[in-house]
Amino acid sequence: MLTLVTSEPQALTVPEAMTALKLSRSKIYDLIRSKQLPSYTSGRARRIPVDAIRHYMQDRLEESAA
Repeated sequence: MLTLVTSEPQALTVPEAMTALKLSRSKIYDLIRSKQLPSYTSGRARRIPVDAIRHYMQDRLEESAA
């Protein structure tokens, strides 16, 4: 049986993503709607994988370098 134990969260809430990216709530939801920031729901809670945040930031860095 595989047990996953990490000290870092694997997914963030929308407010946590807002803090991580320094963006407004409406901008986060715009990114989710436009599929630029993947997310999922668990019950009524929306979660954004930490990897999705990293990929979004990497994409922005690559765009600004071009």
